[in-house]
Amino acid sequence: MYAVFALMALDALLPVGGELIMLYAGVLASGAVAGHSATLFGLTLSTGLSSYLVLAAAGTLGYLAGALIGWGIGRWGGRPLVERHGRWLHLSPRALERAEHWFERRGRWAVLLGRITPLVRSFISVPAGLFEVPLPIYVPLTLLGSAIWCFAFAAAGWALGGSWESFHENFRYADYAVIALALAGGSFLVIRRLRPAD
Repeated sequence: MYAVFALMALDALLPVGGELIMLYAGVLASGAVAGHSATLFGLTLSTGLSSYLVLAAAGTLGYLAGALIGWGIGRWGGRPLVERHGRWLHLSPRALERAEHWFERRGRWAVLLGRITPLVRSFISVPAGLFEVPLPIYVPLTLLGSAIWCFAFAAAGWALGGSWESFHENFRYADYAVIALALAGGSFLVIRRLRPAD
């Protein structure tokens, strides 16, 4: 449970595969992974509905915690901090400009829509703080969007249950492809950074 909380908190700031984390949490709740179970404050939870609810709630609350950190970075760090160090959060000037247009078009609802939109969800926290979405509005919209996301993916994992091993086996090469793409992307960024400007 603590791992789900921590990984989803990180996923609110950087895309670390929240979909797979919550899918696996659902599989774990179904009891399909032999020798693994969810624990809460040292107590081992029985598989089934209670594990599903606890793991999905842990993901939701973890995501909210990370989203609050991101909001704080944007709110108190401001545009100078984001423009200077945004690359660490995958917020290039171009991405920041897109985020600004996203908020201009959708207003405060950009938070909720961002939380349930793939690829956007990990990049909405810092801009929400930067563009001064009030915390009393940000928190419930983030909580709702995160709950929809976490409970849905955990439910899909729970439904996948006993098929997890075959699913994972069939998509094992996808792991390698993602790692290869990440290494290629990282290499490209390092080379681009080290190359002297024309």
